[in-house]
Amino acid sequence: MTGDTVTAGERTDGGRAAARGRYLGLVAASVLALLLVCTAAVAVGPADVGLSDVLASVGRHLGLPGMTDVPPLTDSIVWQLRLPRVLTAAAVGAGLALSGAVMQSVTRNPLADPYLLGLSSGASLGAVCVVILGVAFALPAAAFLGALAALVATLSIARVGGTITPGRAVLSGLAIAQLGAAGTSFVIFWSAKGDSYREILNWLLGSLAGSSWTSVLISGSALVVVGTGIVLSATRLDAFAFGDTAAASLGINVNATRWALLGAVALLTGAMVAVSGAIGFVGLILPHLVRGLSGPGHRRLLPLTVIFGALFLVVADTLARTVFDPRELPVGIITALIGVPVFIVLIKSRRAAAWA
Repeated sequence: MTGDTVTAGERTDGGRAAARGRYLGLVAASVLALLLVCTAAVAVGPADVGLSDVLASVGRHLGLPGMTDVPPLTDSIVWQLRLPRVLTAAAVGAGLALSGAVMQSVTRNPLADPYLLGLSSGASLGAVCVVILGVAFALPAAAFLGALAALVATLSIARVGGTITPGRAVLSGLAIAQLGAAGTSFVIFWSAKGDSYREILNWLLGSLAGSSWTSVLISGSALVVVGTGIVLSATRLDAFAFGDTAAASLGINVNATRWALLGAVALLTGAMVAVSGAIGFVGLILPHLVRGLSGPGHRRLLPLTVIFGALFLVVADTLARTVFDPRELPVGIITALIGVPVFIVLIKSRRAAAWA
């Protein structure tokens, strides 16, 4: 190369490097924002807790040297109440957003969300049954098993017509969702009363009020184990964007890959619903918002969707428990109040033209 002559390849390489740098900068800024928001969320609440107390309490429990003493009551508020709730919110938001991105890609349906295959209704029916029976401690397990049962029922119905296709799976999921909702309504109508009715309603609307370190373990483990496998399948998801024929021409076993991904989404969603109830709009709007920042490629879309999903639900849950203090709203109400206007804006945007 001489003088100011620059080859097309060099310009392309330079553009790719710049785009990669912008993406990494966005990821770093998003992670930093998530850490700051989580720290602030632990400090926010009816009881006055300073940021220094939050850091000191967490540091002492993690065994970090040089941490100052924290009053026992403040330490309990931070470590036993608020921190598990914030971490659960982050894991659930990340898991639902990731599941939504996968569902939209695999089904090639921009309106798909993690509950498309009836998982939420199955989980709700399982949860309501154990609350009515007075064994609410088994709610996470019952909700998870209910979600898996709904998935099995959906795929069984979809298989009746022959080969399972995304269209049949979606329609079967809608049928199972209606059946599960009817079953849930019947159980509530027949048996629920008093405190059990309030507990059921709170869970159905989506709530993180009962979060504990067990909730963190369930949601966090599912996110790390299942979520990592999904993120590593990013290149396969890219192939689905061009249709089954194009994916098969690239050497991908379309059916096996599709159902492996749907099974992973079911496991991940079931774990999240088990600890939080059915929280809407996170898996629907977050992938679309992030796609506008990262582009359509899943290697960039999925990690950023995880971060933004966590950030969104931590903020929403903090609003749910503080805006109307001393009353607390189910977080599902907040996500709907935020999600509907955002989705309308997305529909009106030029970017949404590709969804129609």
